[in-house]
Amino acid sequence: MNYQWYPGHMTKAKRQMQEDIKLIDLIIELVDARIPVSSRNPDIDELGKNKYRLILLNKSDLADKKRTDEWMEFFKGKGYFSVALDSRNKGSVKQVQGAIMTACAEKIERDKRKGIKNRPVRAMVVGIPNVGKSTFINSYSGKAATKTGNKPGVTKGKQWVRLSKNVELLDTPGILWPKFEDQKVGERLALIGAIKDDILNIDELSLRLIEFLCETYPGVIKSRYEVDEEAKPVEVLEAIAIARGCKKKGDEIDYTKAANLVIDEFRSGTLGRITLEFA
Repeated sequence: MNYQWYPGHMTKAKRQMQEDIKLIDLIIELVDARIPVSSRNPDIDELGKNKYRLILLNKSDLADKKRTDEWMEFFKGKGYFSVALDSRNKGSVKQVQGAIMTACAEKIERDKRKGIKNRPVRAMVVGIPNVGKSTFINSYSGKAATKTGNKPGVTKGKQWVRLSKNVELLDTPGILWPKFEDQKVGERLALIGAIKDDILNIDELSLRLIEFLCETYPGVIKSRYEVDEEAKPVEVLEAIAIARGCKKKGDEIDYTKAANLVIDEFRSGTLGRITLEFA
């Protein structure tokens, strides 16, 4: 299956970000903790040259904690400040203020030496679609400052949000990049919901997920659906469909309904804390 989704508004959003970058001190990049590298837009590194950088591993409550700790070390080794968080949890988001101040300590000190007081850090919040940027800003600001949604592409225009006298955030639409060089990256993005489901082959995508889970997280499928996970992925999907009563008229097995069930339960964390790529 070929994975790609790059609607026209993403080209426009990228151009706007290139314009706005000169106003920015810090880039706050949200990634999905389940796929911390695959959910990073490679264009951001080029865009963010000479800017302070903070990476937030969002949805860490859905990811394998051991793997998240390894990813935190990975980003530290690359010279990035990073925080693992669940953007729906206000307590989790509180760590970010300190991280912003630490990441921009040099800039704040430079302002002080110049006699510039109370100039807020201006940060651009970036990330792929459906990674949780708007939810993060709302939790951080303590109010519904931006639109949120559980579908990719909800944020279309730019919005400045003043959080405190110390920090101003510029929210941006989620953007992917024009071509995935590695289709595994596209597959992982599809699994977390960063690509619209209606352009995907959900049956095939679920088979990839089942194969991965049976190999990497043995026991998860068996425990959740009470099926034999030693079988081929298509046989496992069929067994799940039968176990969960996924049927069409005439008692025919509804593979797509079962496929959606497995993918939805992965995305929601019902299958447990699972990471799809390792540092």
